[in-house]
Amino acid sequence: MPSAQARHILVSSENQCNELKSKIEGGADFADLAREHSSCPSGKSGGALGEFGPGQMVPEFDKVVFSAPVNTVQGPVKTQFGFHLLEVTQRNE
Repeated sequence: MPSAQARHILVSSENQCNELKSKIEGGADFADLAREHSSCPSGKSGGALGEFGPGQMVPEFDKVVFSAPVNTVQGPVKTQFGFHLLEVTQRNE
């Protein structure tokens, strides 16, 4: 069964999500920004979500995690929780 490891930053607005993505693209540390800005409890651990399989996250999240290139920040991804920046750190097919 496929599995993935990912980290994310959850914020309430698309604008904030885009601003954080620009900072990461400019060299800011993903984990530091997650600790500072993410409204998800995973922010305390740099946004790390651990390992999970298809169907364990909301569909919008799953679609990106199981198709996006590894180690590339994706987003904004809108879910019922808000706007996410996602980075797949490992994926097993």
